[in-house]
Amino acid sequence: MRRRFSEGVVAPPVTETSLRDTDRQLTPAAVLVPVVLRLTGATVLLTQRTTHLRDHAGQVSFPGGRCEESDASAEHTALREAEEEVGIAPGQVEILGRLPEYRTGTGFVVTPVVGLVTPPLNLKLDDFEVAEVFEPPLEFLLDKANHQRQTMEIRGQRHEFWAMPWQGYFIWGATAGMLVTLHRFLFEGVEA
Repeated sequence: MRRRFSEGVVAPPVTETSLRDTDRQLTPAAVLVPVVLRLTGATVLLTQRTTHLRDHAGQVSFPGGRCEESDASAEHTALREAEEEVGIAPGQVEILGRLPEYRTGTGFVVTPVVGLVTPPLNLKLDDFEVAEVFEPPLEFLLDKANHQRQTMEIRGQRHEFWAMPWQGYFIWGATAGMLVTLHRFLFEGVEA
């Protein structure tokens, strides 16, 4: 993974179908894609958001959020939000690089920042935003056989999205799309 980021390979971005050909103003955001280096194999730390939130309530997501004016970069936003939401100390994260921006149907343009996280994790969840955390194996998330293309109808319009169900969790939408982009980045280079 380190080598691939250092080579400067660019993956094609995955964008939600509802945002193609739109000029709508999007809110900048960043997430940390936290690859946890466990002795048993790498995992990815994901959050289950609380159900009362205004944006993405109850969904599975990476730690992250809106960019603030005081944030110097997307990396700063991702590290700040990861520390605020789940207690990952910035010093535990080796930033590898960015994936292409992901444009969501809910009005965000998200920069995924990939980082290697060194345990032990002394997680402290923000119980207003995060209901729980879990860690699917990186190997599972990067296996193309686990990448499902699904559809749903919202307000009379059909939307396609990526999904990766894992042990009772439904990883879908932007989070799954970013994981598909990570797969493409690592294994397919610039192929679509």
